[in-house]
Amino acid sequence: VQLQASGGGLVQAGDSLRLSCAASGRSFINAAMKWFRQAPGKEREFVAAISWTATTTYADFVKGRFTISRDSAKNTVDLQMNSLKPEDTAVYYCAANRPFSALRENPDYWGQGTLVTVSS
Repeated sequence: VQLQASGGGLVQAGDSLRLSCAASGRSFINAAMKWFRQAPGKEREFVAAISWTATTTYADFVKGRFTISRDSAKNTVDLQMNSLKPEDTAVYYCAANRPFSALRENPDYWGQGTLVTVSS
């Protein structure tokens, strides 16, 4: 199983960026998919999640700015990030739960990260 994240880069404050994560090796059509991030010197933190029924949940610090979406047919999950702030600078990781597990459970599968840098 592989989760391949892409779309990171260097942007300015206020800009937008879209991250994508492509899963391979199994279908996640019945699994929750999530994004986490880890800023330099900080612990990894939850950003957003989407269930297989398309229920979404967000960390408070991204509500209204980030949108998570999925294409189950393509086995992908995206994170649209708008109004980026310097404090959004981090390595962003996509992750997936095992199928049919609860949204709140910790992921079982992790991808490599993609770096997002937001300059002021």
